[in-house]
Amino acid sequence: MTNHSETTGPFENGDIAGREPLDEPSAHDTQVTLRTPAELADALPYLLGYRPEDSIVLVALHDRGGRGRFGGRARLGIPAGADDWKEAVQQLVRGLVTSSERRGKRPEQMVAYVCREPGRGETGRDVMLRLKPLVELLRTECGDLDAPVVEALCISDGRFWSYSCAVEGCCPDDGTPMGLPGTSVLAAAATYAGIQVRGTLRELRVRLLPWETSAALEQEIALDAAGMSLVPRILDDAARQSVAEETLDLAERIIHRFAAAAPVSGTHPADLRDDELLNHDEAATLILGLQDRTTRDQAAAWMEGDEAGPALRLWRALARRCVGPYGEHAAAPLTLAGWVAWSTGDELEAREALAMALGADPDYLFARLLHQACNEGLDPESVRRCLRAERAGRARTERAEQTDQAEEAAPGTPSDAVVADPGAAAPADGRDGDRASRTGGPRRRRRTRAAEGGDGRSRSSRAEDARRRSGGSHPQSPAGGPSRPGSAKPDGMRARAGEASRDIAAAAGPRETEGDG
Repeated sequence: MTNHSETTGPFENGDIAGREPLDEPSAHDTQVTLRTPAELADALPYLLGYRPEDSIVLVALHDRGGRGRFGGRARLGIPAGADDWKEAVQQLVRGLVTSSERRGKRPEQMVAYVCREPGRGETGRDVMLRLKPLVELLRTECGDLDAPVVEALCISDGRFWSYSCAVEGCCPDDGTPMGLPGTSVLAAAATYAGIQVRGTLRELRVRLLPWETSAALEQEIALDAAGMSLVPRILDDAARQSVAEETLDLAERIIHRFAAAAPVSGTHPADLRDDELLNHDEAATLILGLQDRTTRDQAAAWMEGDEAGPALRLWRALARRCVGPYGEHAAAPLTLAGWVAWSTGDELEAREALAMALGADPDYLFARLLHQACNEGLDPESVRRCLRAERAGRARTERAEQTDQAEEAAPGTPSDAVVADPGAAAPADGRDGDRASRTGGPRRRRRTRAAEGGDGRSRSSRAEDARRRSGGSHPQSPAGGPSRPGSAKPDGMRARAGEASRDIAAAAGPRETEGDG
């Protein structure tokens, strides 16, 4: 786009993949007309919701009355080697065009950005010249798909350069200085529309990365100790459910603890506060307990209302505790963090957390399905409905068991009826035998096993549900365990996809349903 062109953008579309704009503008939309490359350069953080670093960004334009209207956006990191640029460009361009077509709005044109800070001894102009072949690849690929690039900008070292301006002497060789953040008309309009611009993706990822402080060694020792006791119990069918109950009870207590904590300003102080509220042993117990897919699926139900904020803080804190050889274990808390962020409307953090989960474990199906659904613009409400239904089902099971227990504990009922052997001889009149054949046998066996869990707490619904759902995929102890218990996931802890993964697959259409949950 040159100085003689313009585009109008709605500010309801601030995510990376971007929902396509409505066919007609709403009366409540904030409209800003961008006429110059300077205004387009200033717009980039507001289009994405953060300030991109080391990135290729494409923004789709849709024609409306001779003016371009912003559509979907896509970002990809600039590959370190120039040999990989062509493949990256094809992935980025085709991905954006395909996702736009899926929503019924094929881009007519594109605006391209390349963003990279100078290295040692470099200037911004050096960066601009070095990335020029990358921009030419973008132009060629977009042109091949009939979506020509009408403006291409390089942003580096607080300045920008236009690759599209052919007017001699129009653009300074050393680039044009960017305006001060927050001082433009666009910034004012974004503030009025409620658009928040965060820092960089690096600052967002720091909140989810494992500790690299001296405390990391203490956390690793706690994970080793927890692995010695928890992993054998998780692999034991008889004890597995008690581990799930203990994990969920502990998570619930810490969520309440986080909710009661005094608020602090700033993300870094807030994360430090949460780290202080969670001790090493608690973190180790939760990290290992959440490796069980049914436990993780039940934890995913803390996704909305007053529970969501403290739950998201807990999952972030647990991701930071997956230190040393426990990096792969971060897939579970990172996926939960991504899910809660998506459920509460923060698609930016959702994508980053889910991408990091796949980085920790590329085969983690729950993360892969959520990441795909988020990128394709699916409504998380479809997943929330499935999880609410599962939660309600567990509550019904708990009420039914409480009713059965009350009936069998009524006066006149033998005290040993709860643990009676269903194969024992019935009384002569047959009445108790009939009762056992109708209701008593299986239920008594289930209650017996729950009692053997030993804690007597109020999670019988979770125990029963997980028992029913885990049938047919019980873990088998590996032939040879890891040298450090818990530091590598035993084969038995790599179960098939959980209920939540199947729910997402059903909501998204035909998908893979096998693999690590």
